[in-house]
Amino acid sequence: MIGVRPAAPSDYDRIIAVVDDWWGREIHGILPRLFLDHFHRTSLVAESGDDLAGFLVGFLSPSQPDTAYIHFVGVNPAHRGAGLARRLYETFFALAAADGRTAVRALTSPQNTGSIAFHKAMGFTTTHAPSHDGPAPRVLFHRSLPQPVSPGR
Repeated sequence: MIGVRPAAPSDYDRIIAVVDDWWGREIHGILPRLFLDHFHRTSLVAESGDDLAGFLVGFLSPSQPDTAYIHFVGVNPAHRGAGLARRLYETFFALAAADGRTAVRALTSPQNTGSIAFHKAMGFTTTHAPSHDGPAPRVLFHRSLPQPVSPGR
């Protein structure tokens, strides 16, 4: 059984120790410690016993009060294909909606076709941005969140 819980700052060391292996390339530079120091309450960790099964690093935008942002997601290769990434995303969507957020955003590189396909399957729309994040092109993801219906409506 895989459990999902809010992240803690101390989870950073476990996560950063595996990301390069999980991606098969050096990727740790885009996940500085500050994300779990400052956004651990809106980030998630998935565990199977004592083993790290996956994680999602996300936050509620302090500048765009309707938006939540997913910065980094990883699933242990041993747990891929079983719906864990979907479960992490859906847990984050619920957290964001409960805070009144109406949209979730994320981004990736155009070469990351697996990520693009996953986000589309999760209901995200895509926009190609040739210089959104510096000179490297990016694919921007956007997904609207359903808002709870107030009683009496």
